[in-house]
Amino acid sequence: MTALHLVARFLGSVRPGPPADADVAWLHTFTTDAERALFDRMSNPDRRHALEVARLVDAELDGADRDTLVAAVFHDVGKVVSGYRTPARVVATIVWLVVPDDRAEAWIERGRPWRRLGEYRRHPELGGRLLAEAGAPELAVHWAADHHRPPTAWRVEPTLGAVLKDCDGD
Repeated sequence: MTALHLVARFLGSVRPGPPADADVAWLHTFTTDAERALFDRMSNPDRRHALEVARLVDAELDGADRDTLVAAVFHDVGKVVSGYRTPARVVATIVWLVVPDDRAEAWIERGRPWRRLGEYRRHPELGGRLLAEAGAPELAVHWAADHHRPPTAWRVEPTLGAVLKDCDGD
């Protein structure tokens, strides 16, 4: 993740408002009730980003299947667990740039306020769990959990993973 990427994401997240109605209507054409309930828990900036990524994936693949679209939309759904909004995410991102990654689990165990920092860092794994509980496609569960791992650790087909990653911009 580059500094430029982080700045661009920050600027996108301070823009107010929900995603466009047409994008939400499109989402409803390929998601289940349980998946839509997860989508509704996401912040407006996360929902806008999720739909932007899915639209890019759909265009890149010249019409993506349901499983791929769900994977694109819900790659960051685990961020709902910490409950952080933009200002706290900025602080958490800075913290995780300097604190060793292996601290996340210990912080989750410590409870508030450390727990939320650990949950934010572990959003990929937590997102995979949320999607599994919602009955989402295996591709979406795996991509949510793996999207910050190196390609050699992905449980999705590498070419598809590269498209998902490139469209996310991470």
